[in-house]
Amino acid sequence: MMTRELCRLALYKFVELPGAKLLQALGLTPNVITIMGFAICVLASVMVASGWLVTGGIIFLLGGGLDIFDGGLARLNGSDSNFGAFLDSVFDRLGESALFVGLAVFFLRQGLTDTQVMWFILILLFALVFSQSVSYLRARGEGLGVFTKSGLMTRAERVVILGIGLVVDGLNPHPVMIWVLGLIAVVSCFTLIQRMFTIGHILNKGG
Repeated sequence: MMTRELCRLALYKFVELPGAKLLQALGLTPNVITIMGFAICVLASVMVASGWLVTGGIIFLLGGGLDIFDGGLARLNGSDSNFGAFLDSVFDRLGESALFVGLAVFFLRQGLTDTQVMWFILILLFALVFSQSVSYLRARGEGLGVFTKSGLMTRAERVVILGIGLVVDGLNPHPVMIWVLGLIAVVSCFTLIQRMFTIGHILNKGG
């Protein structure tokens, strides 16, 4: 846990803060950055659906990476607001979901057997449902006054794993993306359970 906090502190100091200052100098607003990140993720989805996995993976990492700057820019400008946080949350979910749609289209275009398609789509759906549920639990917990980022597989880890997985799959003659999705599904399910117990424990303790 301490290692994760140290990594987040280093990320803020050496990446988020300098990036936010650059975006501020360019005259961009946090909400514009949020929408730009979403648009880039949609572009990544189109690239993946078209079979350009390496390009799609790099673009998705770029779009997902912008997510760390909108909040930092809002705090830097003193313009953080409930609406901005709401907009960021909505478009983060939509951008990530768009990539899963692109992956589904990619799988369907591979000329696989019906059985293979069934398993690929099932694993993809499990990865999508569990990962989105993890994010939902955080939001629901915050609505109840419990603020937690606990768990092994948060959005940041998912973005990195998905992006790198796409690049590796595009460069590798043997498909690995299905294993990446399986990993996300399993670890996200575990993270979901972690957060459920964490939030439940805090709520019961407070009650």
